[in-house]
Amino acid sequence: MQGLSGRQRQVLDFIRSFIDEHGYPPTIRDIQKGCGISSTSVVDYNLNVLRKRGLLDRADRVSRGLELVGEGRASVTLSGSAGPRREMVAVPLVGSIAAGTPFPLPTTESWRGYDAQDVVDLPQAIAGSGEKLYALRVKGDSMIDALIADGDLVVMEQTDDAPNGATVAVRITPDDETTLKKIYRAGATVRLEPANPLMQPITIPAERVHVLSRLVAVWRYLG
Repeated sequence: MQGLSGRQRQVLDFIRSFIDEHGYPPTIRDIQKGCGISSTSVVDYNLNVLRKRGLLDRADRVSRGLELVGEGRASVTLSGSAGPRREMVAVPLVGSIAAGTPFPLPTTESWRGYDAQDVVDLPQAIAGSGEKLYALRVKGDSMIDALIADGDLVVMEQTDDAPNGATVAVRITPDDETTLKKIYRAGATVRLEPANPLMQPITIPAERVHVLSRLVAVWRYLG
């Protein structure tokens, strides 16, 4: 592979060894850290060079969307190439949500200003394209019987509507308080139901409840 710089060879070798060890490709930040590169833009530049040389493919909107091709696969061992490729999607982690007593939270508009570094890598089988999805960290234990514990991440899909019985993030006006509960509509009122027998539901006028998103998945790190 003549014509590659020392940095590009280093990046290519790192990707090979990472795939060999883990069975899936690294993120840009994995490469930055593993190769001691000063910024992600430098990593991005070198990845683009490798792609133009026909050694690498990159998938948009997929955080682990690197794939070695052609001569780039030459040093990947069987353990790194035998299994099916596990696509990962980056979902923004935008804040916290109460699974307990509602508490004030910045408006949903401010959630859109998240730092792009604050992301959660999720399997594409769960996250799909990642469009309209974001993650929130749960605070409280009102949803423990729904297997949502304090400290878990909930993956939410932005929507302003959800059927009765769905687990949703809602904003309660005029206080801009938010909570994660099951929602039940009954005429002019809405009941926000916890999944904890020690806690009582919240029943309030429907016009005060604004659905922000519905639950897609619960993500828990074990270790």
